[in-house]
Amino acid sequence: MATTQALFKSIQVGPLTIKNRIVMSALTRSRSVPKDVPNALNVEYYRQRAAGGCGLIVTEGVLVSQQGTEWPNAPGIWSKEQTQAWKKVVDAVHAEGSVIFAQLWHTGRVSHPDMPAQKKLVCQTLPGLPGYVTPTEVSDPATLVELFKRAAENAKEAGFDGVEAHGANGYLIHEFLDSTSNKRTDKWGGSKENRSRFGLEVLKALTDVFGADRVAIKLSPTGGYNDMGMPLEETLETFNYFVSEVNKLNLAYIALVRYSPMLDPTERGTKHDVIASYGHLITAPTKVVANCGFTPEEAAQYIEEGKADLVAFGFAWITHPDFANRVQHGKPLDNAPDFATLYGTGASEAEEAKGYTDYPAAVY
Repeated sequence: MATTQALFKSIQVGPLTIKNRIVMSALTRSRSVPKDVPNALNVEYYRQRAAGGCGLIVTEGVLVSQQGTEWPNAPGIWSKEQTQAWKKVVDAVHAEGSVIFAQLWHTGRVSHPDMPAQKKLVCQTLPGLPGYVTPTEVSDPATLVELFKRAAENAKEAGFDGVEAHGANGYLIHEFLDSTSNKRTDKWGGSKENRSRFGLEVLKALTDVFGADRVAIKLSPTGGYNDMGMPLEETLETFNYFVSEVNKLNLAYIALVRYSPMLDPTERGTKHDVIASYGHLITAPTKVVANCGFTPEEAAQYIEEGKADLVAFGFAWITHPDFANRVQHGKPLDNAPDFATLYGTGASEAEEAKGYTDYPAAVY
């Protein structure tokens, strides 16, 4: 009979003692209504999951600038108001005994220039299907690196234990890494070394603020999502180089996302074993976080076999605020998902609780 005991051993990640090996992956929920500032509902959502036994919580993607947003009601951390609001989330998570990292996010070319969020603080979706446009060229990407650094400074002020750079899913850092999106001919594009430059510069900027042992990065080498994906040989070459260079920074962890058909709607992804291909490149003190599609039993096996140090779960945390406690105590994962409320409705804060903070915990 499969056991999950390995998930419930504590682990040292940099200066932080994580009480178990279970990570709550970043999960965009679009509940920061009426604008991009975390509210009381967000505080309760994260508090519930900390109380539910999570060792390390990674926030939903937190936008580093208004210009970098993709959709309505996603929170940012570029303003004083946002920073103070996040402090309430951090305090609630710490009070329940969990550790919390802010995932810093810029969507890059995915953000449509006609989105009102690009022009004003009130964010609305575009009517109809406007389609893709040619991304705006940034003459000096170093200016974008500074946005991440400023966001990290705000995250530190809010009391976060660390920050995770969102380098996955076809967003800005990933866009620089992938040759199908990065067509630059200057020092930021072309060779794998040049395409890796932006992500490495972001990480160095974050370590200037937090120290390397409180900084992490999430990567999805298989691509797929947001039309990403290089040929296999180039994918292996690029990510072998990038992960090796990141490993030299002695970060807290590198999160590796496995291939998932759900994250590859246009079937452009490059299928390969992500953990086997890159996990061996990550050495102490940096930890390996395996992500995507794990059952608790498979996660425990990965830890026992030394393939990962921690394992991130996503959807299970949406429907089970006490996911870790359920696994530890053998309770069923039986809350049915409400897909209609997955990303909210943009309604009032009270109405947004449905499908967000109203999933019940088990009886212990």
